[in-house]
Amino acid sequence: MKRLWPLVFLFVCGLARAADVSGAELHLLWGVPFAGILLSIAIAPLVVPKLWHDHYGKIAAAWALALLVPFGIVFGSDAAIASVNHAALAEYIPFIALIAALYVVAGGICIRGNLHGTPKLNTGLIALGTALASIMGTTGAAMLLIRPLLRANEARRHRAHVVVFFIFLVANAGGALTPLGDPPLFLGFLQGVDFFWTTQHLWRQTLTMWVLLLAIFFVIDSYLYHTGKEELPNITDATPDDAGPVRFEGNVNFVLLAGILGLVLMSGLWKPGIVFYVMGTEVLLQNVVRDIGLVVIALLSLWLTPGGARAGNEFNWEPILEVAKLFAGIFITIGPVIAMLKAGVDGPFAGIVHLVNDSAGQPNNAMYFWATGLLSSFLDNAPTYLVFFNTAGGDARMLMSEGASTLAAISAAAVFMGANSYIGNAPNLMVKAIAESRGLQMPSFFGYMLWSVCILVPIFVLMTFVFFR
Repeated sequence: MKRLWPLVFLFVCGLARAADVSGAELHLLWGVPFAGILLSIAIAPLVVPKLWHDHYGKIAAAWALALLVPFGIVFGSDAAIASVNHAALAEYIPFIALIAALYVVAGGICIRGNLHGTPKLNTGLIALGTALASIMGTTGAAMLLIRPLLRANEARRHRAHVVVFFIFLVANAGGALTPLGDPPLFLGFLQGVDFFWTTQHLWRQTLTMWVLLLAIFFVIDSYLYHTGKEELPNITDATPDDAGPVRFEGNVNFVLLAGILGLVLMSGLWKPGIVFYVMGTEVLLQNVVRDIGLVVIALLSLWLTPGGARAGNEFNWEPILEVAKLFAGIFITIGPVIAMLKAGVDGPFAGIVHLVNDSAGQPNNAMYFWATGLLSSFLDNAPTYLVFFNTAGGDARMLMSEGASTLAAISAAAVFMGANSYIGNAPNLMVKAIAESRGLQMPSFFGYMLWSVCILVPIFVLMTFVFFR
């Protein structure tokens, strides 16, 4: 374990983002380390699985250094240190504090009972998680329900598709109705978008996604369930611990979960105007209170949760460590790419900016939908949302009124298309890691994308013609 600390220190302190350097000054070659870490995540588990499993953190660190070293040489150590300090305090720490708190708290809620992985039960659990995601966040809903879903299906031969649709719905599409659901919408809320604006303007698109995906899942799961059942006559057997009616262990974590949601909402609503400066980085009081509160809640969960609840969930730290290490590397290397996008028509990605407006300078909602969505599939969907929010004018009042259709296209794409790859949204990778820690062989990076291309892309095409023309 001691060997992890230097690596963790590197990740937390070495998050040099190009945010303080104009994207117009950058060349596309600065995006090579980001492409490298993506390709590593996609290919290494297939080609060198043992090497990847044992050293994925070091590989991510190597790609981070491949950016940080030349960045410091070209732009100077002072700029690098300022960027490091800003990214660590304003980006990575808040991200990992929220994700880790949700992982710990939801991991302390164990759903017991004689659950059988039938198509009706699976569809019901996924539908429940999808509905909860806009209330407790995609990460919270996913962490709450992935373990009972896996446990209900552990006797089945065909299970990977259940987790894939769980990622589609619970970890992504379910969070489209409120700012609590997904980070891009929370950023919009901080920019001045009304709390219930997305509920009012995205419910049709969201309901379309939910109904179509749940229907497709039920058909696929029914077919695989009935074809595999004859080979597994014990598919409905329950272990002694899970016999009897459905019940919950670790109920104190429901209160703690409400505390997490309250802290997140507080950080967006409470604006005391108190600012601290840490080595030149602006830190708002409400964000400090939120992050400290998240740590306290996680510690309370570890202290108050009965041991049997975490044991029943087979709780371990590997999934959150994997997310922390890989997303640290992603956060580092994505910096120049985001900076180039923010440069707009003056940056290397000027072509993308031109695509989202027609010849008269009016927004093309279909292009906003696809540009935001495709970039959100591989970049962090929160800053991608913010880039296109600002490209569309950046005025929340205007975008909520005459620009409502454009804001709806940006919001829907950032949330829905985060499901296109494992790295499109943080819960995707966490769900995958939890499933694999319980012995389930999940699709590879490209294998998962084959599912998303075949299932999600046709729905997105349909939505383009129906909602975003």
